[in-house]
Amino acid sequence: MRTKRNLTRLDRVFARLDREPERPAHLDVPRMSRHRVALLSATLGFYLAIVWLVVTTSWLVRLDWQVMFFRPYQQWSGIHWFVDYYVVLGQRGPTAVMVAAWLGWRSWRQHTLRPLLTLGASLLLLNITVGAAKIGMGRLGPHYATTIGSNEMGLGGDIFPSGHTANAVVTWGILAYLASTPRARRWLSALSAVTSLGVGMATVYLGTHWLSDVLLGWAAGLLVLLALPWCEPVIARAEEGILDLRDRWRSRRAGTVPAPAGPVPVQVPLTARPAASQDDEAPAARETVTAARTPRPPAYLAPGPHSGRSERTPVTPVGSRRPPHADRLPRGTAASATRPLTGG
Repeated sequence: MRTKRNLTRLDRVFARLDREPERPAHLDVPRMSRHRVALLSATLGFYLAIVWLVVTTSWLVRLDWQVMFFRPYQQWSGIHWFVDYYVVLGQRGPTAVMVAAWLGWRSWRQHTLRPLLTLGASLLLLNITVGAAKIGMGRLGPHYATTIGSNEMGLGGDIFPSGHTANAVVTWGILAYLASTPRARRWLSALSAVTSLGVGMATVYLGTHWLSDVLLGWAAGLLVLLALPWCEPVIARAEEGILDLRDRWRSRRAGTVPAPAGPVPVQVPLTARPAASQDDEAPAARETVTAARTPRPPAYLAPGPHSGRSERTPVTPVGSRRPPHADRLPRGTAASATRPLTGG
């Protein structure tokens, strides 16, 4: 008796690599629920509070200077090599390539462009919001500070908020946003939160950002993730438009087979027929040949009234309708002239 083979974990992993036969009927698209709106409002309030505390040179700015004078990269110099590598998880280029490769595979497997389009929309929002804030506030970093105790705002810098931190929140958080199950979403949310937290602390350790830069970077990245459901209708329309362009391109490419320069002449075989039979079938033959040459239906009709075949006067053909035979002779021919005589 043959026993059924038990699938191992590795077998299940490789089974998931197969492409689905068609796009899943129910893709889990997050909605802009009341809970999400409340969390978005709270994060926006935190964002504005951080900006206000830095602009007014409050206790948060004094904390920034205390951390800078502490110089963590000198206090814990043994982990400097690890932090140098770990901070790469917040750089735009390497992280975007890694995440785009994963989401590209998901797009291929599920027959949908939504994962890649969602990543593109999130990075576009991140560039617009964080880039505008950096240029607008113009804060200098710890290595370029000019006056001890000042907020270093409006001096042409570009480090407030922290781009590394915001990019880590969005790039790794998009995996949790696009998760297909609630359990996967919870695990990926925790993983992205720990990763972005570590990236923010790594920039403070290296002295490239103030602590307040990191706090504002976390809030900026979280705002982008929370606002993504508002972009879902635009993403859906963009996907539909791209797929329509692909279908038109394919149909145009399939229609590039060179067509003949002119109408192909139809060769009508010539057979020996009685004269009356040729006159009777001539209109039908002319109609068939003309219809094969030009698809325009009224082009071959003669001007004036045209009678149908049932209204025409029947024509009686002259001669015999019987097919020719080798043993048969035409009427009026002497049999003795053509047939051999047989004798007994």
